[in-house]
Amino acid sequence: MKRTFMVSESILIRADPLSLYERISDVTRMGEWSPENLGATVHNGRTGRGDAGREGGAAEAYVGMVFDGRNKRGRFGWTTRCTVTAAEPGRRFAFKVHAIGAKIPRLRGRIATWEYSFEAADTQTRVTESWTDDRRAWPNLLARGFDAVVTGGRTFAQFQSGNIKKTLKTLKAAVEG
Repeated sequence: MKRTFMVSESILIRADPLSLYERISDVTRMGEWSPENLGATVHNGRTGRGDAGREGGAAEAYVGMVFDGRNKRGRFGWTTRCTVTAAEPGRRFAFKVHAIGAKIPRLRGRIATWEYSFEAADTQTRVTESWTDDRRAWPNLLARGFDAVVTGGRTFAQFQSGNIKKTLKTLKAAVEG
């Protein structure tokens, strides 16, 4: 079976691209709609325009910003270290996951890239969330075995596709509700 390295899902939300970008790019809030993420801590936060409007005073995202994401699946928790690679207000937000650990992300390596794009569509915005498996150096057999253990028998691509759908539906409900 060929490995899938990227999955992507889209949803239309009644809101403008900039306000949706501001929600998603405030990584401290991701736990509000993600089924696994509990939020994040920004390490090298620097203030920029728009900070005053952010809840909790979170810094505006910028390329190079480093943050740790706290995650939980069932009774297992872990922390990831991430670096923002794209921060284009109202258009695109992306980050690479490059370290992981139980409480402190000590195991370094190429893990994944997450990207969100925002496209105006009449009175709505098409939000697209994409996950890319950056574990290209892993042999397929090792990746399939690891994935099956940590996802309950699925590949990471199958698992992340479901998570993305849940995240986008929850975001839509939060924004439109």
